[in-house]
Amino acid sequence: MAKKKSVAKTTTKRKPNPAFMRPLQPDAALAAIVGNKPLPRTQITKKVWAYIKKNGLQDEQNKRMINADDKLKAVFGGTEQVSMFELTKRINEHVE
Repeated sequence: MAKKKSVAKTTTKRKPNPAFMRPLQPDAALAAIVGNKPLPRTQITKKVWAYIKKNGLQDEQNKRMINADDKLKAVFGGTEQVSMFELTKRINEHVE
């Protein structure tokens, strides 16, 4: 009978993609929500979600939809409601 060799797995921490970590400058419409300092794309998205949750802008009936207030309407291009899947696309239009 052959003995089984135990192979030790080496776990390496995943490195974040440098493109996501590069600071981007938000324009005036987005800066009203996240501030006007350059931030990585991940932090901008986190701050927008924090703003949405703080102000209760997630639709009660359909949680995938986000209702726009005056500040978010400027980011959403004048649209009253945007799905959470479109959120990142709309944010990307307002960063340099």
